[in-house]
Amino acid sequence: MTDLVLRLVGVSQQYGTGATSVSALSGIDLDVAAGELVAVMGASGSGKSTLLAIAGGLASPTSGEVVIDGAHLNDQTPAQLAALRRRSLGFVFQDFNLIPTLTALENVTLPLELDGFPARVARRAGRESLSAVGLGDRGGSYPDDLSGGQQQRVAIARAVVGGRRLILADEPTGALDSVTGEMVLRVLRDRVDAGAAAILVTHEARHAAWADRIVFLRDGRLIDESRRSGADSLLGGAVR
Repeated sequence: MTDLVLRLVGVSQQYGTGATSVSALSGIDLDVAAGELVAVMGASGSGKSTLLAIAGGLASPTSGEVVIDGAHLNDQTPAQLAALRRRSLGFVFQDFNLIPTLTALENVTLPLELDGFPARVARRAGRESLSAVGLGDRGGSYPDDLSGGQQQRVAIARAVVGGRRLILADEPTGALDSVTGEMVLRVLRDRVDAGAAAILVTHEARHAAWADRIVFLRDGRLIDESRRSGADSLLGGAVR
């Protein structure tokens, strides 16, 4: 039986009413299983970031249903939703979103400490997560002392610490050079291969080629989908 981590059913998002209303998403159905990396592609304004925000419970759809690890988000109280995000979801953004006054280790462990983990347990998990992204020796460094690629790897370590089941990455390599961007994608790919589910929003075909499945959005609608076997032809031969 497929271990579904995320399910979107008939998800639509509309802003405004009447003649001035704008439809950001229309009837999106999307399942993401454990061990699966799904890339979302589309032009600017196609709804990619809106889809990611709804998938992570950062925004509520106008209609439709979002289910994460069996939890229906529509049924969650604000406190339950916040706890679900801390425990099961990891977010990776283009601008890193690290707290400059905290060390790399403190940035990584912050979600666990906010969730009530003892400091000793949180630090152990944080060190393990940093080691997994090749930064086990940089836990005491502050973000300003790290390169862009290292900062992004800290952000990924924070996103996966504590065994988070769903990772949502919004153009995570956009501010990085090509070599560092490939390194970040490798870390994300390795975490998925270890059992997490992930969505990668990207406009780069070479980055989408790391995914098991690619979905294409246009004007808020899912217009096409390709699994790994057919992805290379759709992406013009791009490969991992």
